[in-house]
Amino acid sequence: MRRALAIALFTLTALLIAAPAAFAAAGQGWYGESNDQLITKSMFYVIIFFPVLITVLSLIQWGLDRRKHARMEAKKRRAASADWRGGW
Repeated sequence: MRRALAIALFTLTALLIAAPAAFAAAGQGWYGESNDQLITKSMFYVIIFFPVLITVLSLIQWGLDRRKHARMEAKKRRAASADWRGGW
């Protein structure tokens, strides 16, 4: 708990120290002066990014689930075939 409090205090202090520099930029960021067209395009990229991210992660999850179920079915088949090999 003390560690989390120390980290939170350090983070808050760092943000408060950096805040005046951020406000002093007068609308000019790393890319340059921002205007409506720049903001609109960047937000469209954000809107496109999240559905693409969700689709890619869903496809990865689907593939992993398919492999898991195939492994489980193979294990069941092996267990069922072992019952018939028994003999006396």
